Amino acid sequence: MVSLVCTLNDHRDDVNWCAFSATLLATCSGDKTLRIYNTRDFSELPFSPLTGHGYSVHCCCFSTCGQFLASCSTDATIVVWSMVSGEIEAVLEHPGRSPVRICALSPDSAHMVSGASDGSLALWDFPSKQLRRTGAVNDTTMVACSFSPCSQVFVTGSTYGDLRLWDLNLNQLHAEKNAHDLGVSCCTFAPDILSGGPVVQFRLASCGQDSLLKIWAVIKFSYGAYKMQLLHTLTGQSAPVLSCSYSSDGQLLVSGSVDKTVTVYDAKNAVLLYTLSQHERYVTACSFSPTSPIIATGSMDKTVNIWKVEDGCSGHGGKLLNEESAHASAEGKTSAGRSKLLVSDWSEEDVSLWLVEERLEGLVDTFRANNIDGTELLCLTKETLASELHIESMGLRSKVLRKVEELKNESVCSGIPDEFLCPITRELMREPVIAADGYSYEKEAIESWINTKNRSSPMTNLPLLTTLLTPNHTLKMAIGRWKTSH
Repeated sequence: MVSLVCTLNDHRDDVNWCAFSATLLATCSGDKTLRIYNTRDFSELPFSPLTGHGYSVHCCCFSTCGQFLASCSTDATIVVWSMVSGEIEAVLEHPGRSPVRICALSPDSAHMVSGASDGSLALWDFPSKQLRRTGAVNDTTMVACSFSPCSQVFVTGSTYGDLRLWDLNLNQLHAEKNAHDLGVSCCTFAPDILSGGPVVQFRLASCGQDSLLKIWAVIKFSYGAYKMQLLHTLTGQSAPVLSCSYSSDGQLLVSGSVDKTVTVYDAKNAVLLYTLSQHERYVTACSFSPTSPIIATGSMDKTVNIWKVEDGCSGHGGKLLNEESAHASAEGKTSAGRSKLLVSDWSEEDVSLWLVEERLEGLVDTFRANNIDGTELLCLTKETLASELHIESMGLRSKVLRKVEELKNESVCSGIPDEFLCPITRELMREPVIAADGYSYEKEAIESWINTKNRSSPMTNLPLLTTLLTPNHTLKMAIGRWKTSH
């Protein structure tokens, strides 16, 4: 479940953005300020609020180490703040002095991009705070930007509705025209890198004025070319979607909308998990903590809500929904019968989709009327099919039981799922953590690897950019659910 932890009421105008570091939460607002909170108890730091912008602050982002915070504003500047003292480290003027709508730091904190209302882009060397290159997309406003987890490319989104992929020389690698009708509002890369054969893949989420949240595969081929492929189109919200954010393990995806709701999805399977309805006006910002199962959401109601993603406990903030509101697009639709790790976790809707997949669609209404979910599906017998579900055909009853038996025998519900095994020890993980290569490992195993090896990835053999390890709370909860059911 998802429960509401607290509500922060310090801003005097719309909250435009939320960002986490390992220990801090930053929020920015139309009231020209940024506020900084300690994530232990969400108390405001002594040097907060930060006042240095002359107009509305649109976006903010932390450096990876959390030492610096960058913010951008209608005043056409990007301000870099020290998170030790709250003092201004640098004030960068965006080329052309146009209002700056978006700023993003690369995961390695080597580069920063700023985008403005006139469609211009600026690429900065972050350590030196020097301007490296400029670019532009004419007749549009830059409103979204995100770096890939490898820090070598970034995607921008604009009010024109396109998504564009750039390298660090501001060469345009790919343009996805009309990605969102009426305009893009936000985009964010998932933290993991997917490698397979001659290609490398990233996941990108984008949202827009068309009320859709989309998940894309960004694919790099061995010969250097890139392409984007639409995997899923999520329709869990009824009005323009203004913000989106991945969890630190890439398993969950959260979005905020003009319909005043916050939605939480299973990002891997494109399944709507929760709809949160505590805000009174448009939800303009959302962000996952990189170190704990915490979400921050900001709104035009001037508040920031702090949510905790919990496993198996009832919270008053979240409502579990069935998955029919989240539709997988034709390009990347996965088998409905595999939308959850374990059959016992399936919802009634999952069971209905499985029936259709197995050409038993004539039983969908009967199973729905009897509220058959995954747990009950696995417990079906000839007697219950005949006496309770009133399936008269002996052949049909036999077919259902045969299909159920096949489910039981599949690896999805027998043996330990491979993703629960540490890649180093090949044992069930107790304390999974995410390393800089995007893979999850048993904490003790990867710490030993880093201490005894040459700081290269056990999976890719490439150097680890940092030895920072992030707890994978979502994976730990999934392993706990699997152990309970076995």
